[in-house]
Amino acid sequence: AAALARLASQGYTNQANQQLLVNLGQILREAALRNLAQQAITAIQNQGVKPAGPKETQQIESIQVQVNQKKSELLEQKNQQLQQLQQVQMLELDQEVNQGQIESFFHVERGDNLVRKMNVEILLRDGVVEEIRGDI
Repeated sequence: AAALARLASQGYTNQANQQLLVNLGQILREAALRNLAQQAITAIQNQGVKPAGPKETQQIESIQVQVNQKKSELLEQKNQQLQQLQQVQMLELDQEVNQGQIESFFHVERGDNLVRKMNVEILLRDGVVEEIRGDI
């Protein structure tokens, strides 16, 4: 596995900002749909001419639990996206940003130092390899 890092460039920060805003918009749309579902459930409960039976009551409660769980998930996702957006906006140009690991094959021979071979870093600028650190 090779470590992958990016240099923060204007293009990278613009792309990251744009993607985070798209993600945030999707989360907010999902949250709005969940709110509509909750309002529909409440309206159905309030319209009921006859009292709901135990089976219907249990189904409504189950749906409400699911809606509330999804609301919590969406709120957490929204907070994560906002936090990432803030982090991207605070990046300085040419600052290295860790992007994770890349799994790949590499050639080893008898006598090679495996630890050094496995500690390779690849540095990207706007998707182009700028530097490879370590033994390939």
